[in-house]
Amino acid sequence: MKLLRFPVFCCGAILLGAALLPVETLGSILKIKQLCKFCDVRESSCPGKGVCQVDCEKTAICEHDNEVCVSIWRKDDDNTTVETVCHNPVNPLYGVILDDYNNTKCIMKEKKDMDTKFFICSCNDEECNENIIFNSKPLVQSPLGSALLVSLVPPLIIAIVVITSFYSYRVYRQQQNPRKKGQPRDFSDQRAIIAEEGSDSSSQLANNLNHNTELLPIELDVLVGKGRFAEVYKAKLRQGSSVSEEHRFETVAVKIFQYEEYASWKNEKDIFSDADLKHENVLHFLTAEERKGQRQYWLITAYHPLGNLQEYLTNHVISWHDMWLLGSSLASVVAHLHSERTSCGRCKVPVAHRDIKSSNILVKQDMTCCLCDFGLALRLDNTLSVDELANSGQVGTARYMAPEVLESRINLENIESFKQADVYSMALVLWEIISRCSAIGEVQEYKPPFGNLREHPCVESMKDSVLRDRGRPEIPNSWTSHTGIQMVCGSIEECWDHDPEARLTAQCVAERFDDIEYLDKLSDCSDSEEKLLEEIIVVDEK
Repeated sequence: MKLLRFPVFCCGAILLGAALLPVETLGSILKIKQLCKFCDVRESSCPGKGVCQVDCEKTAICEHDNEVCVSIWRKDDDNTTVETVCHNPVNPLYGVILDDYNNTKCIMKEKKDMDTKFFICSCNDEECNENIIFNSKPLVQSPLGSALLVSLVPPLIIAIVVITSFYSYRVYRQQQNPRKKGQPRDFSDQRAIIAEEGSDSSSQLANNLNHNTELLPIELDVLVGKGRFAEVYKAKLRQGSSVSEEHRFETVAVKIFQYEEYASWKNEKDIFSDADLKHENVLHFLTAEERKGQRQYWLITAYHPLGNLQEYLTNHVISWHDMWLLGSSLASVVAHLHSERTSCGRCKVPVAHRDIKSSNILVKQDMTCCLCDFGLALRLDNTLSVDELANSGQVGTARYMAPEVLESRINLENIESFKQADVYSMALVLWEIISRCSAIGEVQEYKPPFGNLREHPCVESMKDSVLRDRGRPEIPNSWTSHTGIQMVCGSIEECWDHDPEARLTAQCVAERFDDIEYLDKLSDCSDSEEKLLEEIIVVDEK
C-alpha cells in the first residue's frame, strides 16, 4: 500500500505520531464501531419533557461500523415505553429516515407511524442514547464559530485520511505476520457489555453475540435434557482467549441437533430470530451455529439452573404465591405469543407454540416460567394457505394434545384454532402446578396429567381417554376451599373445554390472574384493618 504525500506540515506530524502509536490506540482514535445502550422495549417513567434517562442497564457494541445510537419513546394511553437500539441511518426505522444522527446528544423529534405518534432521536457518541432530550432548541452558531469550523474541516479530513491509510496498512501487516496465524480469536472485544442487575440467567452475554461470523469458543459440560430432535447441554463460553490473561467463562445452554434434524433446527432458529418474540418469559436466545466438523447444528441460549417445570414440581411443593407467579407468567407469555401486537402497540405475527408442556418450560430464579423449545412453533401469518397449514401435520406431545388435534380435525380455515389448541395444553400445565401447591391441603406426589396412563402414552390411548370418555384430570373438592385456587380451577375447566370455540383466550387467563392478585391484596388489607380494629377494641375495654 502506497501512502500519499501531502504538502502540509501538520499532516506530516500526524503521520509521524501515528507511526509511533500501537494499533489498539489507533483503533480507539478511529472509533470503528459505536457503543450504544441496547435494550428491548420496556416501560418507562419518562414524562416526555425535559431530559430523561432511558433506564437501560445493557450496553452493546453495534454490529456494523456505520450504525448509530437510537432511542424511541412512545406513549399509548397510560403506557409509556422506551426502546434503545443500534441502527444504520441509511435504512428507515419505523418508517422514519434518521436525519440528526451526527449529534452528540439524543434530541427527540416527534414522528408518526400508522396513525401512531412517537418520538425518536439518534446520535453518534458513546452511549449518547442514554439521556433523551425533549423540547430542546437548536444552538445558534456565531459567525466566528462557523468560520473556525470551515477553516478546520479540510486539515481534519486530510488527517483522518492519512491515519486511516496508515492504520489499514498496520492491520494488513499484522494479518500477514506468520506468528499471528493460528492464534485463537479473542472474543473479549466483541462481547456486548451487560450489567443487568437481578438477572436470573447465568449468561451475561450481549445482544450482538449472534453477530459473530466465527464459531464461539464453547466447552460442553453435562447433558441436562434430551428430546426427540436434540440434546441440551450445560456449557461454558470462554470470554478471553489471550494466553497471558486468566480465562473467564459464562454458563450457557447449548441445544445440539444432528445433521438429519436440520429442519427442526432451522424452524426454531427462525422463530427465535424474530425480534417480536422477545419477552421476559421466553428463553433468551444468543446465537445459532452450524458445526460442520461435528456435523451438528447448535442453538445457544441462556441457562437456567433450576431446570424444567416438570422436574421442579417433582421435587418441590410450592406455596400459593409461587403457584400464582408460575401460573400468571405462563398465561402472560402464551398471550404474548398469540397476540397480534407487541407490548408497545406494534403489529406482529402471532405464534402458536404447539408443544406446550411442563418439560418445555424452565423455572427462573424469581419463580416465573420461561417458555422454551420452539421446534414445532408456527408463525400464524395470514398469507399462509390452507394447504400450507395442513402440511404442518399432527404435531405435539400426545398427553397434552387438544381433542381436535388428536382427531386431526383442527379447523385450518381459522388460525385461531392453533391458539385454542395451545390454550388446552396450557390448562393441563396449570393443573400440574396447582397439584403441587400447599394451598390445596394435602399434597400428593407429582403426577402428570392423565397420570393413570403409561409414561409416554400414544395418540390412540389419548383418544380413548380424551375423545371417547371425555376425560380430564381430576379437580378434587378440597382444592376449591382456597378462593384463589378455586378461581384458577374455574379458568382451567374453561380452557380445556371439548369445544375449541368455548375456550378462554390466553389473554383472558392472564387478566384473571391479575384479578386474583388484586383480590389477594384487598384481602390482605382487610385482614390488617380487622386486626387493627380488634386492637382498638381491646385498648378501649382496658
